[in-house]
Amino acid sequence: MRLNIDGLLVYFPYDYIYPEQYSYMLELKRTLDAKGHGVLEMPSGTGKTVSLLSLIVAYQQMYPSDVTKVIYCSRTVPEIEKVIEELRKLLSYCETQSGEQWRFLALALSSRKNLCVHPEVSSLRFGKEVDGRCHSLTASHVRQQHSSNPNVPVCRFYQEFDAHGRQEPMASGVYNLDELKLLGRQKGWCPYFLARYSILHANLVVYSYHYLLDPKIAEVVSRELARNSVVVFDEAHNIDNVCIDSLSVNITRRTLERCQTNMETLQRTIRNVRETDAARLKEEYRRLVEGLKEAKTARETDVYLANPVLPDEILHEAVPGSIRTAEHFVGFMKRFLEYLKSRLRIQHVVSESPPSFLKDVFEKVCIDRKPLRFCAERLRSLLRTLEIADMSDFSAVTLISHFATLVSTYAKGFTIIIEPFEDRTPTILNPVLHFSCLDPSIAIKPIFERFQSVIITSGTLSPLDMYPKILDFRPVTMATFTMTLARTCLCPLIVGRGNDQVTISSKFETREDIAVIRNYGNLLLEMSRVVPDGIVSFFTSYHYMENIVASWYEQGILENIQRNKLIFIETQDAAETSVALEKFQEACENGRGAILLSVARGKVSEGIDF
Repeated sequence: MRLNIDGLLVYFPYDYIYPEQYSYMLELKRTLDAKGHGVLEMPSGTGKTVSLLSLIVAYQQMYPSDVTKVIYCSRTVPEIEKVIEELRKLLSYCETQSGEQWRFLALALSSRKNLCVHPEVSSLRFGKEVDGRCHSLTASHVRQQHSSNPNVPVCRFYQEFDAHGRQEPMASGVYNLDELKLLGRQKGWCPYFLARYSILHANLVVYSYHYLLDPKIAEVVSRELARNSVVVFDEAHNIDNVCIDSLSVNITRRTLERCQTNMETLQRTIRNVRETDAARLKEEYRRLVEGLKEAKTARETDVYLANPVLPDEILHEAVPGSIRTAEHFVGFMKRFLEYLKSRLRIQHVVSESPPSFLKDVFEKVCIDRKPLRFCAERLRSLLRTLEIADMSDFSAVTLISHFATLVSTYAKGFTIIIEPFEDRTPTILNPVLHFSCLDPSIAIKPIFERFQSVIITSGTLSPLDMYPKILDFRPVTMATFTMTLARTCLCPLIVGRGNDQVTISSKFETREDIAVIRNYGNLLLEMSRVVPDGIVSFFTSYHYMENIVASWYEQGILENIQRNKLIFIETQDAAETSVALEKFQEACENGRGAILLSVARGKVSEGIDF
């Protein structure tokens, strides 16, 4: 279908378009014309993704100098894959209708874990392990050692990409994660670094929110993206939480114990390097005196995690003299570590602001604010100088250095809460220090300032005016669209009482009542007897869902439900949730029937086709 959207020719790959889709595209075009930001809400299941892609791709083709790149951010890998498949269908339709081949490159980018094709590294289970092992095979010092000693292991896929991959641009087309891996295997190139390199000249990139919102990752991956790009945050109803999480840090006693081990390892390594290759440490000291920005001199494989603060906050001056030598820096970090240990010896909850925390640090262990600000940068420089192969072993000391940098950089918008008990074990003493960001606008502010148009869209953004307030920006368009139904296929019901006439509600005051829990269980049991295939049940939070499921198990309700249908549960682990969703759909399709217990505004609440 060809559409005229306010003078713009748009190819729409379906025979029918809903009125709300047309209105959505109209508002989107006005936003792009104004080179401003927009907040658009349209219900799930009304074709929001295809409407967005159709309009932006058409706009990009009509005005290539105004919109050079589309950066499409989604939350989970299944959602990223869905966007890529929708785009593939759209481009195929565009080429059929126009009768010519489009020079258009679109690709998905995900973590090393999802893109690695190295037989040994890709078999590791956890993302941090994959990142660490990858770094140990691709770091510049490792490859340098390999050139003089072929027995030193390196990643042959990265070596091949480094030798030939940059000279040969990726062919036009749409690449999902599996296709990138297939291309990597065929060419012998690393798909992860190929994708990272190719996003610079791709027309459309689909990746996770964190690649833009988390400063540690954005500095590595998204630093060179053009200003005249359009950024889309899809399923953005939780965007404030993502912003807050990207600048928050949690520290437990276990973190500090592992950090202590890291510091001892660093001390031993420095001693060994001092005895065998003192020139290396002298060269680093000279570099720090000159105040060179480490990120600029680092190669792509060496930047494991960049600075945790936003680019505007990074100091471009020389590192303070008190932490320039490697030994002095380790001693400095040990003092800070001992201070943190003393703060975790508490019996009651403590809350304080970053300035109050810094004042206490200075009074107790004589640590000034300025050297703390350089901790993340200084540690990164030291790890690279010492040629540490597996960076994942040093995750604890990296976390402490990130905390030091953040707490000394931001005076407002953050709070420090020290609790004697963790949420999961409220009766066992296990102190935890939460450095919590309270202002989501801090993380997203550089995005609004840097890119000409940022589109925030989802099925549940109401009230719309809340998002500009909490994210502190001025949208040029704000619109919400209602769903058009050709037939009455929805039957909303509110069940106010259980079958024993007890009032049921998930409001906070009554949600722990055993009668309410039992009645919700019986309601689900009765529904499972009469609903043919699938039931999706949403809870108010993960914690509440865990408590309810445990209570149903004790009451025998789960056992009765399982006689009718299989039960799958969404967890906070993205990989587990993807498997649960896949098996839920499989059980529904083969006639066994299933129930998916999930969380409202969680991973599967939007953007998933059940």
